[in-house]
Amino acid sequence: MTDTTGAVAQARAPRSGLAAMNVAELKGVASKLGITGTTKMRKDDLVSAIAARQSGNAAAGATSAPAATATPEAGASPAQGGATRRTRARASAPVTTARPSAESSVSAAPAATDAAPARVEPDSAPAAAAPAGERQERQERQERTSRYDRRDRQQQGDRQQQGDRQQNSQGQQGDRQQQGDRQQNSQGQQGDRQQQGDRQQNSQGQQGDRQQQGNRYDDDGDSRSGRRRSRQRSRDRKRGRGTGLAPSGQELSEQDVHISEDDVLVPVAGILDVLDNYAFVRTSGYLPGPNDVYVPLGMVRRQGLRKGDAVTGAVKAPRDGEVPPAAQGNNRAKFNPLVRLDTVNGANPELAKNRVEFSKLTPLYPQERLRLETTPGVLTTRIIDLVSPIGKGQRGLIVSPPKAGKTLILQAIANAISTNNPEVHLMVVLVDERPEEVTDMQRTVKGEVIASTFDRPADDHTTIAELAIERAKRLVELGHDVVVLLDSITRLGRAYNLAAPASGRILSGGVDSSALYPPKKFFGAARNIEEGGSLTILATALVETGSKMDEVIFEEFKGTGNMELRLSRQLADRRVFPAVDVNPSGTRREEILMGAEELKIMWKLRRVLSALDPQQAIELLIDRLKKTKGNVEFLVQVQRTSSIKLDDDDD
Repeated sequence: MTDTTGAVAQARAPRSGLAAMNVAELKGVASKLGITGTTKMRKDDLVSAIAARQSGNAAAGATSAPAATATPEAGASPAQGGATRRTRARASAPVTTARPSAESSVSAAPAATDAAPARVEPDSAPAAAAPAGERQERQERQERTSRYDRRDRQQQGDRQQQGDRQQNSQGQQGDRQQQGDRQQNSQGQQGDRQQQGDRQQNSQGQQGDRQQQGNRYDDDGDSRSGRRRSRQRSRDRKRGRGTGLAPSGQELSEQDVHISEDDVLVPVAGILDVLDNYAFVRTSGYLPGPNDVYVPLGMVRRQGLRKGDAVTGAVKAPRDGEVPPAAQGNNRAKFNPLVRLDTVNGANPELAKNRVEFSKLTPLYPQERLRLETTPGVLTTRIIDLVSPIGKGQRGLIVSPPKAGKTLILQAIANAISTNNPEVHLMVVLVDERPEEVTDMQRTVKGEVIASTFDRPADDHTTIAELAIERAKRLVELGHDVVVLLDSITRLGRAYNLAAPASGRILSGGVDSSALYPPKKFFGAARNIEEGGSLTILATALVETGSKMDEVIFEEFKGTGNMELRLSRQLADRRVFPAVDVNPSGTRREEILMGAEELKIMWKLRRVLSALDPQQAIELLIDRLKKTKGNVEFLVQVQRTSSIKLDDDDD
């Protein structure tokens, strides 16, 4: 009993010293003892191997029976192997294992490995020299002593586990948290460490999220967790949809379309319509169509393109067996992209980059007159020339009740402009009109007719109006004279009231306060440009319709024009055409458009007509015009026969 207790105390002393050493010190001790293969050993294995070697040396010096010594050593080897297998099994446990479980598994390993040298030490007595009964009694005492020693060592191991722990470099997993720095192995280990916001992933088979100061780092390892793979697949599915991002993070609309040698290019032409996130070339008119061409926003910015530009270019023709883009689904990808830009407004695309913006041009009063008189038999244009002369850059309103002949007056004005001023670009915009009137206007007017009939949605009315006025602005920027005839601005205001989002402030008649800004912007674009070019807009406005909304819309535009031609419903009911109410009709600053002599004669004529009622005035004017071949002859006749003298007339 004394020998056994001394042997146990001798083995416990070095065990306590070995447990306090780190891995490097243990490897040094193992190398001194001649233990090989310590490079890949863990701390518990090193402690067990050193203790076994020291116990084996002590037993080899104290006994002379190799056979008796070999038996306990053979029993110790399975114990060590079992401890090693159990430790490696615990190293492959999931990351989510709780801290007490990890500590108990680590503390169980030294206790199991310490059992092996305890069995070796009692065999120091010679087995052959003792009787059989004495040997049996000694073995029983040794077994009881071994149980007590294992219990003591397990309690001592639990106390030793309360100190610092360090993680090995291969295969072992565990979460250590100590108010700051954490260290993770670089091979085969996975764990989530979170420390002040940093996330870092190891480079081989390891994935972990670490957060520190808001930065994230991902290594290039071959293995990713399922969560990161799902996010990657989600990003792949979202490419080119919704966010408009390309694989490189660039906007899809800014990607250039590459042309290969075997691609066949088809020429296209149309009006450019730039929207919020994309642009199209309207090839079939001013409304969207199935054959429209998609234009990348990068090309729009690089080339300095603007809404309303007339562009020509080329697109890729579909190859053999390919479905044409127009036959695909109803989304933006069905449109064929523009791959080459040839001309912008008939000129080199490079010239479009240096254009002056329309809003920066200087507006002036009309100074050059648009003569509407054509033939002696067309009295409508002759009366307009006398009563309300029109100049280049005029902003005029044709105020008309229903069925007063405003459409016929627009046709007469359009034909007169195309006849007398062929250099002027004429545009007739028909909004919410009857289809038969559109056909009639297209056949009688020698100009560009842009129409959206009343059976189309309100969005189409606003679309053609915006694109038409932008097209006119682009022509004015180039120095051209443009005349826009709009029928009618009242219906355009109604369309914007339906299509525009509600602002919450409703005026009288149910008109949204923000719905009248786009029509005002349309009508206000008319101006005479000092640098060259002009934009003339003549719009019809409906009155006396019985609708409060129409009255509100007319009141908003009443003081914005500088020319007004008013038609009378009473004259139209009496079949007096043109049903022009002479007295309220007129032009601001008409002295700029007329000569001094012509102006004096017109003032004398107006004094005569103002003394009559509207019907007598227009009937007298029509009767005198029919007897003359032109307005010049009529004015000379008025000067001769009129007895009215002005203040500046000579006696």
